[in-house]
Amino acid sequence: MSHPLLERAWELQDQMVADRRYLHQNPELGFELPLTSAYVKKRLTEMGYEVEDICPSGFVAIAGKKTSGKVLLVRADMDALPMAEETDEPFKSTNGAMHSCGHDIHTATLLGAAQLLKEHEDELEGRVKLCFQPAEEPIKGAVEMIEKGVLENPHVDAVFGTHTSIPMKAGAVRLLEGPILASSDIFKITIHGEGSHGSMPETGVDPVNVAAHVVIALQSIIAREVSALQPVVLTFGSIQAGQAPNIVPSDCVLQGTLRAFDPEVRKFAKGRMEEIIHSTAATFRAAAEISYESETPPTVNDPAFTREMQAYMKEVVGEDCITEGPRIMGSDDFAYFTEQRPGAMFHCGMGTREEGHLFGLHNPKALFDERSLPAVAAVYANCCIQWLEHNK
Repeated sequence: MSHPLLERAWELQDQMVADRRYLHQNPELGFELPLTSAYVKKRLTEMGYEVEDICPSGFVAIAGKKTSGKVLLVRADMDALPMAEETDEPFKSTNGAMHSCGHDIHTATLLGAAQLLKEHEDELEGRVKLCFQPAEEPIKGAVEMIEKGVLENPHVDAVFGTHTSIPMKAGAVRLLEGPILASSDIFKITIHGEGSHGSMPETGVDPVNVAAHVVIALQSIIAREVSALQPVVLTFGSIQAGQAPNIVPSDCVLQGTLRAFDPEVRKFAKGRMEEIIHSTAATFRAAAEISYESETPPTVNDPAFTREMQAYMKEVVGEDCITEGPRIMGSDDFAYFTEQRPGAMFHCGMGTREEGHLFGLHNPKALFDERSLPAVAAVYANCCIQWLEHNK
């Protein structure tokens, strides 16, 4: 026999699908989420919640009447990515943005959980702060909400969240102890050379040549200076210099990301990057500088909190609750919440290759299995109810 909350969540499936499809068809970016915010607020108000604005397009609603108990914050990010959708879904977006990271799923399932919690509000031995966050993709929303006081009034004791995962069985959930997502340091390296005619490079300082040496030299940090047992990824996604084939440009700009699970490894790699960049540039009579667009820490699941939530998740989904598996080198600004409070993020499966899901997150052809919605909503609700019950 299935769990009563899961049975009820399946009864709410049509509404969650409608919520998800509206959000999917109307994706918005960063802090500019007027349609998204209005829709979610309307749905919460219809359920009987009072909504409190925290920052632009970021707001909360409180489930629970007992002010003497603890407070669990549950977060859903709502922003999309600046990419044109290439699926054949009848509800595909057409405005040049896309929910290819599944934030429409995150929001729809938290709305489903909000309905379940409202129906069981008298049973809550504390309060659940339902947090709807903007600007996760540019890694700015969580910090903004924390700075504006989302973890206070009422004081939050623990945090909980989810993220979609492809490939992973639809309806399955995965919750692991320790680091679950990597840090992400988005950097820009600017190499300053001296321009010249392409036929006389000796009269200048070629920043493209320096950039080539920098790229190779930095990869040696991963290959020769960090243990093979420590996951680290250094990726260059952009190298830009000059506009003509016969001109040595004055500058070259490289952009990329550094990712790691271990804070000490991250600190070491960043320090070595600085040293290698400057010394390599100096070797070729150039100058260089590095700056960071964002510096997101790893998302670390608190071991005790995670083990407790695993038990409550198993009550709902049984063997589809996975407690072992690969960690992901992607990042999420939910990390800033887990830096401030004990908590955890779990992954929710959106389909396997065998189920027809051939493209992963951030792909314009990514598909998400809506059969997963009831499981996620029920898991959210049961974890909230049980955690408050056992942590009075």
